[in-house]
Amino acid sequence: MEILRTVAELRGWSREKRIGGKTIGLVPTMGALHAGHASLIRAARELCGSVVVSIFVNPTQFGPNEDFERYPRSFEADCALAEQAGANAVFAPAVEELYPAGSATFVEVAALSDRLDGQSRPGHFRGVATVVAKLLIVAEADRAFFGQKDAAQVAVLRRMVADLRLPTEIVVCPIVREPDGLALSSRNVYLNAAQRRQALVLSRVVWLVEAMTAGGERRAGVLIDAAQRAFASEPSVRVDYIELVDWKTLERVEAAAPGSLFAVAAWVGATRLIDNTVIA
Repeated sequence: MEILRTVAELRGWSREKRIGGKTIGLVPTMGALHAGHASLIRAARELCGSVVVSIFVNPTQFGPNEDFERYPRSFEADCALAEQAGANAVFAPAVEELYPAGSATFVEVAALSDRLDGQSRPGHFRGVATVVAKLLIVAEADRAFFGQKDAAQVAVLRRMVADLRLPTEIVVCPIVREPDGLALSSRNVYLNAAQRRQALVLSRVVWLVEAMTAGGERRAGVLIDAAQRAFASEPSVRVDYIELVDWKTLERVEAAAPGSLFAVAAWVGATRLIDNTVIA
């Protein structure tokens, strides 16, 4: 597996593979890789001839009081996991490589970027859209792979790719969970034992809504009220949002339809976690 450090190296690697008849799969990450990331890499391997995993803790998607400095970094372990899952290359640039001195260009997806996580984290999706656009352009990726756990991010990136007429297909892979149901996240390492148990309320809420909609309940108000009562069983967990939205626009809907997104975010101690389900 190759380690690429510069834009020129990634672009050269991609073009070499393409000349050889390979399609390019990109798995953008911020490192601290886990089994969820491995599932994305395996999916990319199945659909693409060559796979590159980017490992870059993107400073522009962190707010001033967020965890950029302490975000977990484990490069050697990340490379081992990426290679085992089937990656052909890792792109791990310095900040200056993607944001050269004097950078003044950003990508912002209007409206969507202010909903769900964007409302809680102003500017977050501008940073996400900007860095992903850079990665898609440099890697000349045929497909890019993301997890459903980051469903709001997926909506923003789908809109960005469509609006900018980028040729990359956005591929969304299922949420990967711990055996007890907690959605895998690099930030789970922040949780102590008690918080780890409390965090399970997010998956319980998601499963509750899945069961209710499967039983025929579709009214947003009823689903959200039930979710709020379930969250109340863990009073130390602070809810950020509980929403039923159209996954394409992230606008609230009054009733769940097939493809609607039910999404939650909550603070467990100092750690913000998210979870969701797509309504059947």
